[in-house]
Amino acid sequence: MAIPHSELQKINPNSIIELFELELVEGLHYATGNPTNVPTIFRFHSGGNIDTYADIVWQSNTYEKLPIEASGYEYTGKGQIPRPQLTMSNLGGITRSGSVIRVTDLLILTNLVTPHNDLLDAKLTKRTITADALDASNFTGNTNPFGTPSANEFPKEIYFIDRKIQESRDAVSFELVSRLDMQNKRIPARQVTRKDFEGVGSFVN
Repeated sequence: MAIPHSELQKINPNSIIELFELELVEGLHYATGNPTNVPTIFRFHSGGNIDTYADIVWQSNTYEKLPIEASGYEYTGKGQIPRPQLTMSNLGGITRSGSVIRVTDLLILTNLVTPHNDLLDAKLTKRTITADALDASNFTGNTNPFGTPSANEFPKEIYFIDRKIQESRDAVSFELVSRLDMQNKRIPARQVTRKDFEGVGSFVN
């Protein structure tokens, strides 16, 4: 579904859009070979600065609207790696094969493979782009009103689910950790570079 014209008029080409990808782990969250055809990657967005309920297409991948609240991503430079929190609405969900999968449904499916796992170690990638980078298919007439989509993308951030904080009928919250935290490593005395820890917050291109 294209972004409605009424919403399009409100969009600034420099509006920041946050896209999220939740990736499950074979053998941990779904059976090896995936014989039951469980969805393994979930892409979603919160609307953010463009305030749209439409799906968003970026680089040919569709990100569905899902109310979320993400916080704690900021890196302070004081030696502590961020441990963000992600709260996802449990009232709606991601559509797969005509069915809506809520977060609770996903927890049930994955816990059948690994009891009490609660999506532990699932990979979450946070991508930040601007509105002018959206695919032309987002817009009426398959034409990007901002011109040729830009290839600009802010540094992506990669985290992993460390634990489920709370689950209710309305929402599910998780605490996230970086790859560095997962490996129980401390920041060394020398300067950390991209080559040392690919996938840690803003170190990733």
